[in-house]
Amino acid sequence: MKRMQMTDDKLNYSAPALEKGLDILELLANAGQPMGTRQIAEELGRSKNEIFRMVHVLLARGYIQRDEGGEGLMLSNKLFGLGMQTARARDLVSTAAPIVERFAEEVHQAAHLVVAHRGETVIIAAASGGADMNFSLKLGYRRPLADAHSGLVLMAFQPKPVRDRMIAECLMLMREPPDPTTLAAELDAVRERGAIIHESRDIIGVTDVVCPIIAGDGRAVACVTVAAVSRRSAAPNFEAMLARLKLACAEIAHELGG
Repeated sequence: MKRMQMTDDKLNYSAPALEKGLDILELLANAGQPMGTRQIAEELGRSKNEIFRMVHVLLARGYIQRDEGGEGLMLSNKLFGLGMQTARARDLVSTAAPIVERFAEEVHQAAHLVVAHRGETVIIAAASGGADMNFSLKLGYRRPLADAHSGLVLMAFQPKPVRDRMIAECLMLMREPPDPTTLAAELDAVRERGAIIHESRDIIGVTDVVCPIIAGDGRAVACVTVAAVSRRSAAPNFEAMLARLKLACAEIAHELGG
């Protein structure tokens, strides 16, 4: 068997079809909005026909999807789903899920395990809390990082280069993005406080209680968000809830080796 020759640290062969497919995926990932086939072809400097063939395959395999209007193309959740099948991601979910479930039962509120992905928060595990009525979000729910309390926590506990990249990614997804300088100051304040207790941005009567899961290097690998429902008969003690949540997140971090 002949050894493959290496030139300038690159293999001396290529796979044009694969490269075209990857170019399309990377372009859509960075675009921040749906793109048409003609626009993709122009951006990549390729003919519409060759892009059309590759788009057809990517659609059939579920890596991209059409927007609601049916005209634009955008990434699907398949790549994220594949990423969640890695050993590291499985370890996070398998380690955190029972602890989050136990915590949710203790406070009788729904809790969610959230990670950041390409400028958005993504819910990867959830626990209902066992109460007769709670507020819970479905698995896979996404929201721009800067538009969610969980996203603010995830960005706050990152090294500056990573934080800056996350800010840039999420602002591209927002129709009315906040001022970057103001957002950076808000993240500094979140890091100083160590967590967030704040009324929901959308739902009256729901308070978000959010705490990071900190790895050994000081980064937030995920966070746990409680969507605490306030009832007339018994208003939650949010500070006590946060104290218990911090213990749960510290336990998860310890189990992960943080």
